[in-house]
This record gives sequence, C-alpha cells and structure tokens, in this order.
Amino acid sequence: MLAILEQRFSRNMQRHAGLAWETVRARLDEGKLEVLAEMERSGGEPDVVGVDPSTGEVVFCDCSPESPAGRRSLCFDQFALDGRKENKPSGSALEVARTLGVSLLTEAEYRHLQTLGEFDRKTSSWVQTPADIRKQGGALFCDRRYGHVFLYHNGADSYYAARGFRGILRV
Repeated sequence: MLAILEQRFSRNMQRHAGLAWETVRARLDEGKLEVLAEMERSGGEPDVVGVDPSTGEVVFCDCSPESPAGRRSLCFDQFALDGRKENKPSGSALEVARTLGVSLLTEAEYRHLQTLGEFDRKTSSWVQTPADIRKQGGALFCDRRYGHVFLYHNGADSYYAARGFRGILRV
C-alpha cells in the first residue's frame, strides 16, 4: 500500500504542492494504512489533497476519476435503508463509510477536491447532509457537469448505479 500511495503522491503533485512524501509517511501508522487499503480496494484511489492548517493533519481523499466503483448503488443512511419496502440496495453510504473508517465529504471538501482535478463527470457522490434536510427525508449529492460543480438533493432512500460516495481520512 505504501508503494501505491507514494507513486500516486509523486504523480499528482498539483494536489499537494509543497508537501514532502516523508512528511506524509511519518504520519501513517498501521491502522491508517488499513483504512487507505480499503479505500483502494473499493476503487477510491486515495491521495493527499492537503494539510489541515488548524491541526496539521494530512488529508487523504478518494481521487478516482469517478465515484468509487465499489461504493455505488447505496442509499444515504441506515434509516433510509430500513425505510425501503422494496428493491433495497445492498447498504447505505454512511454505514459503509463508518465501516471503512472514513467520513463522507462535506460540500466544501467536495468543491475543494474539484479544484484539484475533474471528478464525477459521469457519476455523482453523496455528501454530508445538514440535519434539517435529512429530517425531511432528503440528502445531498454532488457532481461535475458542463465544467461546473453542482449540489443537488434527492430522497435519502434513493440509489443509483452511478451514485456512490467519496471518503476523506485525516492522519
């Protein structure tokens, strides 16, 4: 996993200009490497997208061109999954993220990712949703179309073959 991460880091310096691999490597322990390996196995292609200035944490995010293939066709959360009477998907984005050890991106994190490349041009990704929207049965997702990043809403119980989620991990 380290070799994959180092190679991806070196190939995509525009995502983390001014950051040295040695700094990143020093922050990776066995537990974080396991999480990154799961992100990789599910198609996420994790890479460093910055450093949190308030904590100094190195921030990894799924940088696959499209929403990770192994994390699609999921409704938003367990409550939405439990509420479906028919045609239930295999799981929920929040539950899979929790199991992986990552968080869904916020809208701001998603928009930041889109400044580092073009992602989700054919797919979309669930993002964290404010409680007041969720209480009304909705959830938010984002994508890139027509050269712009869009934020949309849908029923939290909906799921589509082209909608998944991107994870974020701070180390």
